[in-house]
Amino acid sequence: MFAFTSKQRRPVQQAVGKRYFTVDQARRSLTLIRKIVADIQDVQKLRLECHAQINDVIPRSAPRNRTLLQKQFDAGTQRLENLMEELEQVGVQLRDPSRGMLDFPALHEGREVLLCWKADEPTISYWHEVGSGYAGRKPVSAICAG
Repeated sequence: MFAFTSKQRRPVQQAVGKRYFTVDQARRSLTLIRKIVADIQDVQKLRLECHAQINDVIPRSAPRNRTLLQKQFDAGTQRLENLMEELEQVGVQLRDPSRGMLDFPALHEGREVLLCWKADEPTISYWHEVGSGYAGRKPVSAICAG
């Protein structure tokens, strides 16, 4: 089964069950992933701006503006959910929509680990244990590329 990304009509193999990436596979997928993550970051920024205006700026006496902002926020939330689903179809886990932080499940020495990437990084250079998170990142050279 195939899914198509929002900006690029290129087929992406939908993961059946849990997908594990090699370092090379994860790096090759970044061409597509970068486009999805850029959309995610744009949508998340707009959602946060709407949220701030709804809660902080727009006075209670302006219900029409609040209603419009709420509709924009809701539309952005739906778009974000659709983009997250695209990542899930590829087999990637979104960790932070604002920072564009992702994990790619991988296997190392018979256990699951996570290759990690942020939108401001040129390639996948780090991995971490499942329970350690971003603070536990280690260079990907430790788990041999491939």
